[in-house]
Amino acid sequence: MSFQPPETLISGYHRFKDGRFRVERAHYAELADGQTPHTLVIACSDSRVDPAAIFDAAPGELFVVRNVANLVPPAEEGGGLHGVSAALEFAVKVLKVKGVLVMGHGDCGGVKACATGLDGLPNTYLGPWLSTMEPARAEVSGELGDAPLAEIADTLELVSIRHSLERLKQFPFVREAIEQRGLELHGARFSIHDGILEWLGEDGAFGAV
Repeated sequence: MSFQPPETLISGYHRFKDGRFRVERAHYAELADGQTPHTLVIACSDSRVDPAAIFDAAPGELFVVRNVANLVPPAEEGGGLHGVSAALEFAVKVLKVKGVLVMGHGDCGGVKACATGLDGLPNTYLGPWLSTMEPARAEVSGELGDAPLAEIADTLELVSIRHSLERLKQFPFVREAIEQRGLELHGARFSIHDGILEWLGEDGAFGAV
């Protein structure tokens, strides 16, 4: 264990403290009393995709949970530590967010790994986690057959988002929030190389916004 903080992090902290924090000190003082984010964003852990940066969000606006391949797990109870499910429950039942956004991104390594096959992945945590995507992968394989890997992965990024949105509805407190107070569920994909954001429409298709 190292107790010496990395210079890259500490120098970044000082830039933040002397810059944004100083300018927005009053806002941070208000946030110290509590948070009222309007949206829960379930995003990928990929270092290139920061929801706060993409949506130009101020501190306190977004409640963000990130995981490999921006997946929503099945609504399971019992054994295990359900990190994503816990964040979802807190955001919906306690913070009462207005919407939940599942946000994928282009060139996702987790999605590409699933499209390639999970056999070569570490099987302690990563493989079992990405197996959540198997129903979406089977759907894409049925549609595209022997298409090139790049096409399969690109389509799987979108289909996986739809599957995660359907799994959200498996949680009783999500269904209750939809029925009682109009909680909205959204899906989107951000393209890293050109900055385009695609949004899932009522017709089930993704289109640039």
